[in-house]
Amino acid sequence: MRPSGRNVSEMRPVSIEVGVTKHAEGSCLIKVGDTHVLCTATLEERVPPFLKNTGLGWVTAEYGMLPRATGTRMRREATAGKQGGRTVEIQRLIGRSLRAGVDRVALGERQITVDCDVIQADGGTRCAAITGGWVALRLAVNKLMKAGDVISDPLTDNVAAVSCGIYAGQPVLDLDYPEDSEAGVDGNFVMTGGGRLIEVQMSAEGSTFARAEMDELLGLADKGVAELVAAQNAAVGG
Repeated sequence: MRPSGRNVSEMRPVSIEVGVTKHAEGSCLIKVGDTHVLCTATLEERVPPFLKNTGLGWVTAEYGMLPRATGTRMRREATAGKQGGRTVEIQRLIGRSLRAGVDRVALGERQITVDCDVIQADGGTRCAAITGGWVALRLAVNKLMKAGDVISDPLTDNVAAVSCGIYAGQPVLDLDYPEDSEAGVDGNFVMTGGGRLIEVQMSAEGSTFARAEMDELLGLADKGVAELVAAQNAAVGG
């Protein structure tokens, strides 16, 4: 039995509210159960130096958690003078994931930065950040297209992510914190709207897992990502 009472293949409630900030070219507040992440996309007519004069665009991401996103206050990383290893790893994952759904030639020589700020954490923050980050990116690209600044749509497909794991001996979809902290196996699956894999992060947390169990987790991830993609498309009017 799952602590939340959900069945093994049931997602937490998902909601995506768009246009939640005034100044960003694209923004949304994504809620996956009690995990809430604010995602904003900023468009700049420049690229990093290594892409100058290549004609290629760039999508990158930054990630952070507010001090009281968790049960006890976390020290702001700015006061420590550097980002923690977990933060760096997650924001690189978000950037890689979003770029997998972008035609950088069609984007042109410009950069979109997606900022993902966790307001409240209850497991799966990186997955929610990727899913909401794509919505913010989609809205920013829509503005480019409306202004006629790009000829064709630079976004080739949706990108969304969900966690799956083995909890109490059972493969389950969309781990919340009580499950994540006790899971024997924990995995994050990043996929396109067409069901192609972008990245899989899986590890045993005290117990090993069989190939058949991994296949079952992948099946659950397929289901979860399909639901998240539907929520994305509903949010952006696609």
